[in-house]
Amino acid sequence: MERNDIMKETAEILLRGRKVAPLETLKDKEAPADLHEVYAVQDAIARDFGHVGGWKIGAPSATDEPFFAPMPLAWMVKEGTALSGERYRLRGVEAEIAFLVGKDIPAREQAYSREEVANAMEACVPAIELLESAYIDPRAVPRLTMFADLQMHGGFVAGKPIENWQTIDWAAETVDLVVDGKLEMTRTGSNPGGTDLLRLLTYLANEGAARTGGLKKGQWITTGSWTGATWLHAGQTAEVRFTHSQPTSIRFA
Repeated sequence: MERNDIMKETAEILLRGRKVAPLETLKDKEAPADLHEVYAVQDAIARDFGHVGGWKIGAPSATDEPFFAPMPLAWMVKEGTALSGERYRLRGVEAEIAFLVGKDIPAREQAYSREEVANAMEACVPAIELLESAYIDPRAVPRLTMFADLQMHGGFVAGKPIENWQTIDWAAETVDLVVDGKLEMTRTGSNPGGTDLLRLLTYLANEGAARTGGLKKGQWITTGSWTGATWLHAGQTAEVRFTHSQPTSIRFA
């Protein structure tokens, strides 16, 4: 069997893990061998959930090449929503900074400049990424195996727009993560992919275009976790407070 066919089977396995019963891990032959195979599996999974509402992009460091995954539109919820249902099993949350694409950035031969990409953004907001998985414990599987499952993406919550975001020194930006009214952590300039968020956006607009087909008006781009994964329980509320933003919250019913 060719690898393309195996990766299609891998996508089906992970979809069953999401919808029916989580699995421990993939078998060796089912696991993606590189990012090309990871992206093929991600795209197949995302197609099953309908329209792509945006992209999550991050990097291991401020200089490493970024990696990115689609975010299903169906998984995007309004700030303050009470989340319920079997889909919310792990209840992971991460504090992030996200951008709303204000006009199409179609794929083209000439690379977009940082200024062009910045000018195409309609808004910058605090966000909460929800983490879910096809795996019983996504932290216990190999990195590419975890990446194939939409990089643990389970949902997206956008907060209110941040004014004058272009003038913010993100390296000095502080975020508080509050759970049930108690301060869980405070971090400053803590995005692993670096605080040059335009580097990530520009990469997605240029190098990422072969995969995305170009960024589209109305899509959201989230740019990496500032707090790492925090795992909640039913009935708990998470609130994210960046220095320059209004609080953003989500509750698990």
